[in-house]
Amino acid sequence: MADPGEARTPRRANPLTRDFDLATLVALRHDVQRWAQRHGLTDLALYRFVVAVNEITTNAVRHGGGRGCIELWRVGDRLHCRVTDQGPGLPADRHRADRPGPQAVGGRGLWLASAGIDDLTIDTGGHGTKITLSCLAS
Repeated sequence: MADPGEARTPRRANPLTRDFDLATLVALRHDVQRWAQRHGLTDLALYRFVVAVNEITTNAVRHGGGRGCIELWRVGDRLHCRVTDQGPGLPADRHRADRPGPQAVGGRGLWLASAGIDDLTIDTGGHGTKITLSCLAS
């Protein structure tokens, strides 16, 4: 007999889960692009999603311990991505995706990622960082 809760829980369609590090970032970006295309993203929406995911995965490698895990899934008409790392967490002043000032040397990755998608949430602390983003698929 099926679990009654299953009918109420949206099914994750064709998920993709992968560990990554510096050596696999380029291949991962290509896999993300192909996956998003198969799930309905085209043109500017596809470009923005891939850039957002690339910024978050690159940040995980640079600031989150050198590696991470990515999960991509679709529920209904939305594509979701979760990137998890085991780094020291984001400093308190980086919890927002505000645009850095013109003189800032870095700090644009999170802002750039959030500018290209519909929703971005951050869960961070001494245990690492988990960033989840989503966008509407065609």
